[in-house]
Amino acid sequence: MASLVLPIVLGGGAVYPSPFAQGEEIVGYFRDHSDQVLVASLLQFAASLPLAVFAAVVSVRLGRLGVQAPGPRIGFAGGILAAVALAMSAGFSWAMTRPEILAHDELIRLLHDLAFVTGGAGFVVPLGLLVAGIAVPGLLARLLPRWHAWAGLVIAAVAMVATLSVALPGLSILLPIARFPAFAWIVSAAFLLPRRRIRRGETTANQGSSR
Repeated sequence: MASLVLPIVLGGGAVYPSPFAQGEEIVGYFRDHSDQVLVASLLQFAASLPLAVFAAVVSVRLGRLGVQAPGPRIGFAGGILAAVALAMSAGFSWAMTRPEILAHDELIRLLHDLAFVTGGAGFVVPLGLLVAGIAVPGLLARLLPRWHAWAGLVIAAVAMVATLSVALPGLSILLPIARFPAFAWIVSAAFLLPRRRIRRGETTANQGSSR
């Protein structure tokens, strides 16, 4: 979130351009706001690291909770792919702050497109796999509240459909619709997942001792 908001504040309200904007607008933004792009790149790269750590930790947590289905491993793969895509997007954006790159309009356009596709569909689609890899076992094994697990499945479905945005630019609207709810869902899942599985016998024993 900071990588999106802070550059706008530092740039006096100038917004990161869409790859579907006019060429002059795109080139002009990166030439006039290279410092803001550098800040955004730094924050995006930094964000990719804890995402990879979370994917590994939640995969292990689900395994310890007794989930033997492939869901956690699928989620782990999605989290790693999303983290790599986010880091690549940050790298492409960083390259656009270099003076030798800014001297060439065609290189700016190329790197901007690469930053968009890796940070857009390249990030959101595997992020949906991460959410699905947590939500499915969370629902079937009753590790998460049903409403929360179903919300995760809806977010994951939107992320999967967002794959089509690569060929159909009009569907790019699905990228933020999946991205930001996915962030909120992951944070809430980190709090809602139990640390250990409570067996039925333990529940009965606890009820008996309380009496």
